[in-house]
Amino acid sequence: MIIVGMKKIDLRTVALLGGILLIAGCSDPADKVHKSAASEPVKADPAGAVAGAKEYVIRTPDSKIGFVGSKVTGKHDGGFKSFAGTIKVADGKIVGSPEFKIDMKTLWADNEKLTGHLKSPDFFDVAKFPGATFTATSIEPAGDLSNVTGNLELHGVTKSISFPAKIEISEDAVMVNADFAINRKDFNINYPGKTDDLIRDNVALMLAIKATTGAPRPEDQIAN
Repeated sequence: MIIVGMKKIDLRTVALLGGILLIAGCSDPADKVHKSAASEPVKADPAGAVAGAKEYVIRTPDSKIGFVGSKVTGKHDGGFKSFAGTIKVADGKIVGSPEFKIDMKTLWADNEKLTGHLKSPDFFDVAKFPGATFTATSIEPAGDLSNVTGNLELHGVTKSISFPAKIEISEDAVMVNADFAINRKDFNINYPGKTDDLIRDNVALMLAIKATTGAPRPEDQIAN
């Protein structure tokens, strides 16, 4: 028992309060977004392509791919600096099977040591798997949002995932914004973390993509 001012406080009460604060301060970021269940990849429909469709190029400086991974005691922010892709539009709708590539070597995290660890074989093993690709197989309206389904090739594994996205199409630009989570173990990223500080399976992803007309610039392409 400890004494604060003139009040006596039981140590068990202090421990309980501390535990409550710890749990409240380490909530799972993935619980706040849509969790995408992975399934077997779906074949893209080449018939979905439309001749004469207008092409928009993803502009890397104006776009963002971020992630939040977490463990029992905290979380870390990160993302990718280099990615590329195109989106084709006809009659006000995205057509074909838009493909989006990520240079995994450009992964970054909010801690330099963690950045190196995430690039290692424990996680993404970027030396062996330097790229990731998402190929959309369907985009269906769902109220104010769209339900995007596609094949994600990551860490040598390809799975179909679906997530809600806000898609805005104009004459000059296509904007795609989405927040969702994937389970890293679906892609054989199984590193558990420390026994007293386990890493959570779900990783929250944030997409803020801007694509505009015109030829791709060097900064809009993945360097070889």
